[in-house]
Amino acid sequence: MATETHEAAGHAADAAAAAPGMPQLDFSTWGNQIFWLIVTLVVIYLVLSRVALPRVGSVLADRAGAIANDIAAAEDLKQKAKEAEAAYDKALADARTEAANIVAATKAEIQADLAEATVRADAEISAKVAEGEKAIAEIRAGALEAAETVAKDTAAEIVAAFGFTAAPDAIDSAVTEKLKG
Repeated sequence: MATETHEAAGHAADAAAAAPGMPQLDFSTWGNQIFWLIVTLVVIYLVLSRVALPRVGSVLADRAGAIANDIAAAEDLKQKAKEAEAAYDKALADARTEAANIVAATKAEIQADLAEATVRADAEISAKVAEGEKAIAEIRAGALEAAETVAKDTAAEIVAAFGFTAAPDAIDSAVTEKLKG
């Protein structure tokens, strides 16, 4: 059996040596191979250009349109955000102005109330000062009268103590003259 196997292997080697080799490298079939290569490339080109590439192009166009729409929407939202920020800033400025006006009005009102209270207090103080001055003048007048009366009585008592007698009119005129200066 070993010999049979050896014989079969020998026949196979002889057949392989007699064969022309790889069919792709056989120059007698190159024309046919080039023809089928061109036909295959044309079919691939037609399938790609008519079916696959238009689909890819439409997907790319859809994506570009979606991106453009998204960018436009983003720009629109950005503009709305700027407008909202401007409105917020304006409202904030208006609120600050209103607060400043309220503070100024309140300050003016308080100042007016203070001025009115000051005028009333000054009037009350002036009235009390006038009353005090009137009372002092009355006390002073009463004190002067009392001092004059005491001085006249004392002078009459002194004259009497020395053993003299004097007319009350003379004592009154002498004391009045001395008190006036």
